[in-house]
Parts: sequence; C-alpha cells; structure tokens
Amino acid sequence: MDAQPAHAHSEQRIIWKSAGLHLTHRLESGWLAVTPDFLRAYYTRPEIHPIEESCENEHRLFEKLMETPTAPILDAELAAIADTDAADNYRLVLGYRDHLLKHGSIEAGYLALFQPGAPQVPPVFIEQMVHLILSGLLADERDPFVLRAAELFFRDQKATTSDGQLMLADAEVVEMYSESGGFGGLGALLAEAGTPMREVSLDVMTEDNATAYWERADQFNFALDFRFTQPGQDALARVIERWVGHFMQLPVRVQAMQAISDERWTWHIGLDAEATLILNGLYEGESVDENRLNRIAALYRMEFLESDRLIETMRGKPAYLGLAASGDNLIRLKPQNLLTNLPLTPGIQ
Repeated sequence: MDAQPAHAHSEQRIIWKSAGLHLTHRLESGWLAVTPDFLRAYYTRPEIHPIEESCENEHRLFEKLMETPTAPILDAELAAIADTDAADNYRLVLGYRDHLLKHGSIEAGYLALFQPGAPQVPPVFIEQMVHLILSGLLADERDPFVLRAAELFFRDQKATTSDGQLMLADAEVVEMYSESGGFGGLGALLAEAGTPMREVSLDVMTEDNATAYWERADQFNFALDFRFTQPGQDALARVIERWVGHFMQLPVRVQAMQAISDERWTWHIGLDAEATLILNGLYEGESVDENRLNRIAALYRMEFLESDRLIETMRGKPAYLGLAASGDNLIRLKPQNLLTNLPLTPGIQ
C-alpha cells in the first residue's frame, strides 16, 4: 500500500507533541505507518539506549538498529550482550517491532495485541499507541473538551466527588502536585523538610478557559467536570464515536444517560474492569452494593447506525456502556474494550 509523503501532517494541527505523530505518516487506509523514525524512538528509550559502561556488542547492536531500524536481529547477537537485563529489554522491544511490522500499521498492530498469540507488551507501550492514534484521529478536532476527554483513553484519571460534583484530573499530575505542590524540585525539597504543601488545585476546564488547552495539551493539567449534562461526558461520547468508526468502519451514535431502564437490555460493554463487574451484576439481576454503584462515573447508550454487521439479537437495539472508578478512585479506561466487545457477527468484522 502506497503511503503519503512524510510531510502529510504538515497542514494538520499537532495536538500532543509528546504523542509522536511527527514520526509517522498516514497510509491510504487512513491508518498510521510503522516508520523507521517511529521505531528509532523506541531504541532511544532509556531502557534500551546503551550507556558508557555497555559492552561493545550492545553498542554495535544499537548502531545497527539506528541505521536500519527494521534489520533482522539474530538470537546470537542478543546473547552476546554482557548485560542480560539489557538483552531482555532488546528482546521485548524487538518483539514489539516485529509485531508492528507484521501487521503493517500502528492501528492494525494495536488491534492484534488483543488477539491470541500476541506478544507481551508493557502497558506503557499500549498507552503510547493509543495516544499516537488519537493524535492522528483528532488532528482536525477544534473542541478542546473533546481533546481533554480523549486523555481518558491513555492516561489514568483521579476522580473526586464533593458537593455533588464529579471532577476528573490526571492521576500522574495529581500525584506530582501532592508531592511537590506543583513547584517541581523545590517542592520536593520542601516536602522532605516537612513543609506543608498547598492543596492540589488544578484549573477546571470551562468555556472561558478552554482555548488555553492548545498551549497546555502536553501538560495534562486541566481538570474535567464529568457530571451528567456537563461538556465532559458528551465530549467523551464524541471520542468513542470516532474511535469505533476509525477502527471498525462502524457508524455509531453515543449518548450520555443517567440510568439503564431497558427491559430489552441485551448487550453492554464495561469501559474498565470495575464497570464491567458492576454492569455484569446489574444485567444478571444481582443486588449490587450501593457503594459500588456510586463508583459509576458515566453511562452511555450506543446506537448502531448500520445493523447489517450486528449479530441477529442486537439488530435494532442499543448497547450500553459504563465507566467507573476503582476503589482507590482511579478511572482506568480500556479503549480496546470498545473494539473487542462489540456485538458483531464473527468473520465479517
């Protein structure tokens, strides 16, 4: 399949520079190419890049891969590395590389990670793939709320509830602020000295300040009001629609809702482990503890705009989606659930 030239993204806004969209380009299919520069980015990760003390064989292997990122690597070349941990890291990254090259695009490689026989890949690699895919998928998006909601697909969120509000903030940023008060190294020193830190307080995205997202996108430091009827829940619905359409060529309409009251409830998808357990319990008619029910952060109705690929029992019916916080108030959305758990007829997906 012919690819567009490497400058194909030059007219598109790059939302998250940290996603690495500049390292790839779009194929005719609309999916992203596995390019030499994309692979080089993995070889230069700290776990892989040789240090001064690395043996000559490791330096030689690294230079070979940097020159030809797709070069075949023999087991003997890895066995010759003195540091066995470094050799294991190379095996992992090269297994990931070969998986992507076999499938021909970032998206196809991502989908295949959730099939039998897929290589073991660190969760951070999967999150990076989602980040990159969304960076390309949402390059034309002009609504900052949709972009902020898309962060749920690749970054854990800390959920806080008070006074009837539900706020989501980036878990890593919250941890950083709580440890350093947002003052970086100085804050860490103050914390060590026992100086009380100010309460974590991130800007909540509003219509008035949302345009600042473009300058702060890579900082992940906007909190999102995630109450029903607020822009956050609707924005996530738009991301879900784009995600399913991009991968499955399946047009869907997703709408936030407060409760599932449907006697014909046939299909549901938990967007995380906790929501899956809660929805399974409700579907089976079990009594679900009220504290667990309160962990549900959002419910959605997914309507399928084309039914010819659906299993017979789902034609004319919606699927319900749930998102929930874990016991430690973390939301860990699993975007693959939207792709692997659809009610599609096997063989024609």
